[in-house]
Amino acid sequence: MIPSLSALFEGLSAVEATVAVLVVSVIAAVGMEFIVLRVARRYVSTTDSAYDDIVISSLRAPLVVTAALAGVYVLTQVPAVRSSVLLDPQLLDAVFGRPSLSVIILVWAHAANTVVNRLVAAVNEEGTRFDFAPVFSNVWTLAVLIGSVGTLLWLWGIEITPLLGAAGVAGIAVGFAAKDTVANFFGGIALYFDDTYKISDYIVLDDGTAGTVIKVGVRSTTLLTRDEVLVTVPNAALNAAKVTNESAPQSRRRVRVPIGVAYGTDIDEFEALAVEAALAEPLVLDSPKPRARLRSFGDSALQYEILCWVNGPTRRRRAQHTLNRALYKTLSAADIEIPYPKRDVTVTAADGSATDAASGQMDTPSSTDDGTAAATRNGDRGR
Repeated sequence: MIPSLSALFEGLSAVEATVAVLVVSVIAAVGMEFIVLRVARRYVSTTDSAYDDIVISSLRAPLVVTAALAGVYVLTQVPAVRSSVLLDPQLLDAVFGRPSLSVIILVWAHAANTVVNRLVAAVNEEGTRFDFAPVFSNVWTLAVLIGSVGTLLWLWGIEITPLLGAAGVAGIAVGFAAKDTVANFFGGIALYFDDTYKISDYIVLDDGTAGTVIKVGVRSTTLLTRDEVLVTVPNAALNAAKVTNESAPQSRRRVRVPIGVAYGTDIDEFEALAVEAALAEPLVLDSPKPRARLRSFGDSALQYEILCWVNGPTRRRRAQHTLNRALYKTLSAADIEIPYPKRDVTVTAADGSATDAASGQMDTPSSTDDGTAAATRNGDRGR
């Protein structure tokens, strides 16, 4: 390629060679913009996926800039051009050569960071379980920044070995000074690879903190509680805590409603009424079907539990409220008693007569050893 380019510029004056360099660069940029990219945009507009649209729109600027500046760089390396243009060869390289490559590197670094972040955001919006955590965007941005800076230093001939040594010493100092930040950073990476949660998941921590994940950053994760309060939790703390993801592997969640009915109740009738009341609630899912389970024989009642499902962990409390209201109304209408503990209190007067505090009737006289009044409480009596 270089010999053929040299042949193109043989016999040209300095002004003609310089103008030729500029013309070739402009033609390359215009051709990339109005021919290559236009054809590519026309093709991706016919596809159903939005990912190719993101790639084309993000790469438009770097492709055009590369087509323009790469021509400048390549043509300035041709011996015939270097000897023909108005500038000294070394000055030509310092003014046009390396600056052109530097601009190309920076433009492509920005485009690489932009396209990946936009693709990650597009995948996240689809709500699949195989989406990218936002922390991946942060790691990618850091990698692109380090790579582009290292490439620019190499391009300009700056020795990076002393910088690496100094960076090692500085890294140790920074590591001790910002150990919490470093721990949070790697904690976020660990949470991503473990697929612990994603944005819009409802999580509960072992200390009782619960909320919907609305942001995952390099240092921390932000939760929105049911009281609409933002709680920022360091990633290191999340990585070390027990995290219950109530939105995974599926969004539906079971609701348990405890209730007691009196001994002697027709339990078949009660179970049918309870299930019917649960099915009538809009928040309760029809499948799996609600069920009534007899859990234990209590002191005053048969202890039941009504089991049903709702579509989402944040709906459980509201479903419990509506189910409790519906069960109370249904059982009251069917004359099924919901028992509660009752007590009889007997008061013994100083003259030895006993009075039932509940009924006011006199019982057989009784007295204490010292003749003073006493009150005795009989045990719980339930129905």
